[in-house]
Amino acid sequence: MSRSGRQSPGGSRAVTPEEVELWDHATRALKPIKAKQRVGAAASADQPAARAPAAAASRKAVAPVDLKQAPLASPRTKVSKSPPLAEFDRRAVRRITAGKAEIEARIDLHGDRQKEARARLRAFLLDNHAKGRRTVLVITGKGEEQERGDHLGDALGQSRRGVLRRSVPLWLEEPDMRAIVVSYTAAGIRHGGEGALYIQLRRSRD
Repeated sequence: MSRSGRQSPGGSRAVTPEEVELWDHATRALKPIKAKQRVGAAASADQPAARAPAAAASRKAVAPVDLKQAPLASPRTKVSKSPPLAEFDRRAVRRITAGKAEIEARIDLHGDRQKEARARLRAFLLDNHAKGRRTVLVITGKGEEQERGDHLGDALGQSRRGVLRRSVPLWLEEPDMRAIVVSYTAAGIRHGGEGALYIQLRRSRD
């Protein structure tokens, strides 16, 4: 049963205690409405999330480098130069020609073709160097002298000397030969003279 409210001095009806209690009970279940965020603040809050996919995409665009397959810069290798040939010791020549110094090995290339002679000479020198031998004899042959009537040879100042006699000294000047040869010189008469060479080998490091 409702009660009539009291009249206020202005003529309007006053709120009864029952109405106040009913209002309080009705408003307890209501939740306040949150204020909307500003557009600028919302945009700034969303920026990190927007940049994240872009950063991830840029990371995917850069292909990883495979260190196993990447070419490595080759370091500069030091090329060891073979020492130049020295002059054969005159005293050693006299000792060899007098038979006071031993010729430890000899090879006769006379009559060989250049290709065969070069291969045999190289193998001979390498083998004796590995064995620690120091003095060897290489026979090249003197070759034929200039024939009479060879006007072309006269004009060019050339003679029909042996090919090996000219070629062997050139082979000994090559870098791979200089690595094991110290010096060479024409042999004494008893060992072939100008048709042979005394060759001094370097000491083996072994």
